[in-house]
Amino acid sequence: MPELKTKPHSKRNHEPPKHDGSKKPAWVKPALELPPQETPRTAPEASQTAYKVVGTSAERIDGWEKVTGAAKFTDDIEFGPGLLYACVVESPHAHAKIKRIDTRAAEKVPGVVKVATGKDFPFKFGLYMKDRYVFAQDRVRFVGEQVAAVIACDPKTAKRAAALVKADYEVLPPVLDPVKALEKDSALIHPDLGKYAHVPWFFPKAKTNIAHWRKIRKGDVEKGFREADFILEDTYTVPRYAHCAIEPHSAIGLFDASGRLSMWTASQSPFTQRHGFAEALSGLGLSHKDVRVITPYVGGGFGGKAGISMEILGAALATAVKGQPVKVMWSRAQEFYNTYQRQGVVAKVKLGVKKNGLITALEHTLYWDAGAYVEYGANVVNAVGLSATGPYKIDNVKIDSLCVYTNLPPGGPYRGFGYSEFFFGLESHITRAARQLKMDPVAFRRKNAIREGDILTYGAPMNPNGLLEAIDKTAAAIEWGKPQKPSGPDKAVGKSLVLFWKAPAMPPNASSCAFLKFNEDASLNILVSGMEIGQGLLTVMAQIASEILTVPVSKIRVETPDTDRNPYEWQTVASHVTWGCGNAVKRAALDAREQIFDVVQRTLHLSKDSLYLEDAKVKCRTKPGWELPFESFIIAGIEAEDHTFKGGPVMGRGMFMPEFSSAISDPETGQGGHPNVHYTTGAGGVVLEIDKRTGKAKVLKAALAVDVGKALNPDLIRGQVTGGMLQGLATVLYEDMRFDEKGRLLNPSFSDYKIPTALDIPEVVIPIIVESAQPDGPFGARGMGEHTMIPAAAMVANAVEDAVGARIKSMPLTAEKIALELNKK
Repeated sequence: MPELKTKPHSKRNHEPPKHDGSKKPAWVKPALELPPQETPRTAPEASQTAYKVVGTSAERIDGWEKVTGAAKFTDDIEFGPGLLYACVVESPHAHAKIKRIDTRAAEKVPGVVKVATGKDFPFKFGLYMKDRYVFAQDRVRFVGEQVAAVIACDPKTAKRAAALVKADYEVLPPVLDPVKALEKDSALIHPDLGKYAHVPWFFPKAKTNIAHWRKIRKGDVEKGFREADFILEDTYTVPRYAHCAIEPHSAIGLFDASGRLSMWTASQSPFTQRHGFAEALSGLGLSHKDVRVITPYVGGGFGGKAGISMEILGAALATAVKGQPVKVMWSRAQEFYNTYQRQGVVAKVKLGVKKNGLITALEHTLYWDAGAYVEYGANVVNAVGLSATGPYKIDNVKIDSLCVYTNLPPGGPYRGFGYSEFFFGLESHITRAARQLKMDPVAFRRKNAIREGDILTYGAPMNPNGLLEAIDKTAAAIEWGKPQKPSGPDKAVGKSLVLFWKAPAMPPNASSCAFLKFNEDASLNILVSGMEIGQGLLTVMAQIASEILTVPVSKIRVETPDTDRNPYEWQTVASHVTWGCGNAVKRAALDAREQIFDVVQRTLHLSKDSLYLEDAKVKCRTKPGWELPFESFIIAGIEAEDHTFKGGPVMGRGMFMPEFSSAISDPETGQGGHPNVHYTTGAGGVVLEIDKRTGKAKVLKAALAVDVGKALNPDLIRGQVTGGMLQGLATVLYEDMRFDEKGRLLNPSFSDYKIPTALDIPEVVIPIIVESAQPDGPFGARGMGEHTMIPAAAMVANAVEDAVGARIKSMPLTAEKIALELNKK
């Protein structure tokens, strides 16, 4: 197995190596200076950036639970002998009308408690557009869609009885291609589209298969193309992909005698699920106060456990068997075909450039294969439409991002949220344009890179960013411009550098909350509803509180969500919880600190302005040597001169909402509003070796620089870079989802759907941390969890062309596909 050499880089301690051994190339500029950071009121000698906890690689607070097996996942929770099990009955057709469902034989099987169909639950649900029923009603729209479910005393009985449910169908022609779905004679997948409720920033087109059409019009694109010296136009194709989280989806529902619905789910979105369950099942008399969602640790999500998918079945079926818990758990095959998939896209890119490399115009049209239901996936399409220029300053832009219904499984959120898909075409196109101009592709990118204050496609200014520094450090890491010898005569080496950006795709009123409470020994419990899905959120939240309150991270516990106990969090998606939830925790800690200072001032008559915290003690600048340990008063209060007590248990609360954001704009131009709160930018580079006989690609070195604003925990960031990069490379080199002409998935297993192993890790991975502070982030931080896989596809495609001269415009770039291209030469 190749050795994984992780080389940490940071803005503070790393100088990039010289480009060619003698001097830096002309396009390498001095590193950007970090703006000053906010200072907590701690020790008086603290400087502006002298944090004690923030910026250190604190040990994960959930690590011990996980390595010892103490951590509980949804399937680990015991519900006793009364637990019932559900098995769903699925459609064998991609598109058909339901003529009849006969459940009589299933109902007679000993051990069967209930058989449910769409007649029992004629309720719609959906996060952004309500276009989906709990069970299919009059028609099915993809292979695997649930039409009924059997509840029984054990899994085998449920499965055996489900096989006895008979459904008769009138098969309709399936629509499997998003471009063909727009043709006039294409079958309508949702004839009632015009009646569906949706958010105000979606623009569905009734009597078509267009569920949403995001348009951006900036400047004069026709004039921009007239001014261009060179125009490049081409089409790129990206297929669907599976999330492949190790833990499958599961949900357990209990509807008790009081009318209370409790749900245990493997979810990234407990509060969003509570809201969705309450809305969908309101016809049964349920309201939000009647619904509770508990989410323990989650074994991987990548977007696939965001929103609501199969969990609605657990909620609905629980109401049919009051008093007994019901468990719904997906098999590995169902994980592939009956949860969100990453949407496919056909992207047409037209780029106009001047001879000096300046981009004059961009026309980017994207046809998204959104699947049978778009209640979440349409927001992927929307997010891309706002950002499909990439991190470039382009004055004349025309973007059309179309969300198209097909008869494939529903598309939804996936790590990168559509950016990985569109960057494959855009960054391939950028390199090709630079080559046509005989211009260095890195210099071309640097010339057009967006800067702070440049106007974005929808009219708002770009936030502070370290994109130029990311370009320079990535280029240095892969020794751009320096030829590298292949390992043998039948091998060829290519290099590539691409850019990326991503904004959190979320409603303008998405908010985060935190509660913080002290215990008698001055330890802390923090309650948030951001989800720990492997990224280290709980640890970083503890670090933020520790920095302000000076309580060691080892004395802080951050609790997993329970909507009855923990405060609100929109969802753990969009790489926004470090920013949003982090701000909420910071405000809760500041609130607690102010309570501490207040009670000390009231009781001991010391001015607040003279007080500070250090080592979990209150100290005073005007009384050297005086200190008040937290455990002496944090619960019991402080005894006053008259022997009364002041204070009491200290509990902090914090809330954060981006009050400057707005999603409302002109539907024809996209101008107006401020839909994206900020962008995280960066650059990725790769050194790739191709075996010219077999087409097999081997990644020799991968480097990725990401501007995180402030690295709250550098080791966690480096881990995200390595993991995200490998996940991105998997979609380019290995993963390949195949459907037949009837819309049936042909490879719903890890035997047939290849994902990388330890043997496929790049020989060298270089994470590079750039820190250009986000003004409204906690200590300047912004999110980066999704971004690290975004550049992979274009990086590999450009490196393949650099190595062997083959330009491949459709993913994945398998060895077979590369070899076939080489045989054409």
